[in-house]
Amino acid sequence: MPVNTQPDTPLSLSPEVADAVATHAPVVALESTLLSHGLPPGRNLEVAHRLEGVVRDAGAVPATIAVLDGIPRIGLTEVELERVCAADSELDKLSLRDLGPSVALGRSGATTVASTATLAAAAGISVFATGGLGGVHHPTPGTSVTWDVSADLGTLANTAILVVCSGMKSILDIAATLEVLETHSVPVLGYRTDDFPAFYLRSSGHPVPHRVDDPAQAAAVLAAHRRFSTSGMVLANPVPVEHELDREMHDRLLAEGLELVRDRGITGADVTPMLLEHFHTASGGASLDANEALVLSNAGLAARVAAELAR
Repeated sequence: MPVNTQPDTPLSLSPEVADAVATHAPVVALESTLLSHGLPPGRNLEVAHRLEGVVRDAGAVPATIAVLDGIPRIGLTEVELERVCAADSELDKLSLRDLGPSVALGRSGATTVASTATLAAAAGISVFATGGLGGVHHPTPGTSVTWDVSADLGTLANTAILVVCSGMKSILDIAATLEVLETHSVPVLGYRTDDFPAFYLRSSGHPVPHRVDDPAQAAAVLAAHRRFSTSGMVLANPVPVEHELDREMHDRLLAEGLELVRDRGITGADVTPMLLEHFHTASGGASLDANEALVLSNAGLAARVAAELAR
């Protein structure tokens, strides 16, 4: 196993991203776990290209992030994108806790929300687009508390970055997640909505604390927040209305998925991937279409906010 003998190895920024950061041009960070673990081979590379294209069309530079051979790479070449999306890539899924071991041991992996946000902020990038946040899981049957809380929340408490997302998946305890974000002084804004979204659904039934109606307002809130805090900020952008899952079908698939989880004794980090797979299969691909639509929408919005912030 290769070992990185220089653990302080700097981030590797692509020339385009490095130039944009140096000149304070708008840049949008993009995660790689969606590509390597969230979408099927073939479609993932297509979506990767579309994401970067949407960011460029909105006037910003895309910076897809991954760790390859122990080097955190901010902005991937075509060859690197293909490697991340390859069916046989066997990339690890890297949260923030995994970055140190991966860098020191020369490993390769795709970055989650927590690790992407951390690497983006370290590279001088202020805006990050993704699909959905992690959050607080519901207690397992027979218990009253849960220790299953996503690292995304703790990372946002300490990382000065704006995350544009479509809320979080409805399998999570959204009320508890919003409470944790409040405890960590992470502002939550709804984009043209008063309701916090739930990934496939435009409304979770929970209100957002603040609302903005254009990218300039979001950029202004982020700039003002930075004067008082080093925490991150969430901009919740609902899935486009034409791609929202039918609520009755969503609730049925969720109930079926949770029953499968219980029957198979699945716990911990394996729960979400199993539920997503059930959604993708049982919905006839409708959930995949929704996933793709919402992350593309978030990337475009993030680029417009980054452009306003750069002004």
